[in-house]
Amino acid sequence: MVYFAEHHTAGRHFLQIPGPSNVPDRVLRALDNPTMDHRGPDFGKLGARVLEKTKKIFNTESHVIIYPASGTGAWEAALVNTLSPGDKVLMCETGWFAHLWEEMAGRLGLLTELLKTDWRRGADVEGIEARLRADKNHEIKAVAVVHNETSTGATSRINEVRRAIDAAGHPALLLVDTISSLGSVDYRHDEWGVDVTVSGSQKGLMLPPGLSFNAVSAKALKASETAKLTRSFWDWKPMIASNATGYFPYTPATNMLYALDTALDMLFEEGLDNVFARHDRHGEATRRAVRAWGLEVQCEDPRHYSPVLTAVRLPEGHSANALRATILKKFNMSLGNGLGQLNDRVFRIGHLGDFGDLQLVGTLGGVEMGLAAAGIPHKPGLAAAMQYLNGNG
Repeated sequence: MVYFAEHHTAGRHFLQIPGPSNVPDRVLRALDNPTMDHRGPDFGKLGARVLEKTKKIFNTESHVIIYPASGTGAWEAALVNTLSPGDKVLMCETGWFAHLWEEMAGRLGLLTELLKTDWRRGADVEGIEARLRADKNHEIKAVAVVHNETSTGATSRINEVRRAIDAAGHPALLLVDTISSLGSVDYRHDEWGVDVTVSGSQKGLMLPPGLSFNAVSAKALKASETAKLTRSFWDWKPMIASNATGYFPYTPATNMLYALDTALDMLFEEGLDNVFARHDRHGEATRRAVRAWGLEVQCEDPRHYSPVLTAVRLPEGHSANALRATILKKFNMSLGNGLGQLNDRVFRIGHLGDFGDLQLVGTLGGVEMGLAAAGIPHKPGLAAAMQYLNGNG
């Protein structure tokens, strides 16, 4: 069945949620290739090429494992390959996605300990260090942190988390979710001593949903030898064995690998440092518009501002969901909703992936028109963003 909208709206839809992000036409054309024999010689070359390229995005010399799954699958893979029933995991509740990862760990039979925050900043580094110092018997087996919390627009400093673990002299594994940051924010799996990095295809990598990733350290691989949580589909061992020749132990998402190959080329052609600088610049321009409107950025700590998205708080008495509905109906633009305790309190502007200055100006212009249409008190703000973009090109 082919889906058609009830009413045609002229112009291209603005998908400005914080992921899935817009898929570039070049990547869509790669998806459109004929399906390949995933046991044939040509696929082995594609698989080996993609696996090697993917390491560069994670900044690792170790294994990167690719699953045909959403980022949630990569969460589960990180946990079941490294831990055993009853193991304790220290998790920092930076927002809704950290909360969901903690819920999953509990359902898998792990004991979770949650360091709560006010959802307005990144991971509590001092709290992590203090808790690990107090864990004299090393009952905590892993520390799990979301790098870029998509629900709040706060990016944790993973290098500081690593220093906190080291300062405490604790052997816990470091597990990090980069589902919304990989390919958009500088990330260094090896240098920062991360043991398992989790990610997904549908955000900074500019692909549709459907691929997820685990980058794994030697320490994590060692832990997997004695981990007792049940695993089959997620098991690293057969994956790594097959990947050695570019193949997979079960049917991979063949056409998504075509697309990944192309998307990685696009990132490397732009240059990763340029990609990260572009995201930083768009994040700052967006925050300047928000402040000029007289609204409040959800993330309060400037050190944790996200380059990927901006969550915007509305004044008391105004509905973020109603604003989003107005903008969708009148201007054909989708914005992210508030999640968990932020439902109807914030809306989220995605500025990630294949995204340039004109798209940002159009996005912020749509928000400003939407604020007026919804009757939300504000001042002009688009000019503040444009002035910043013009002066920092």
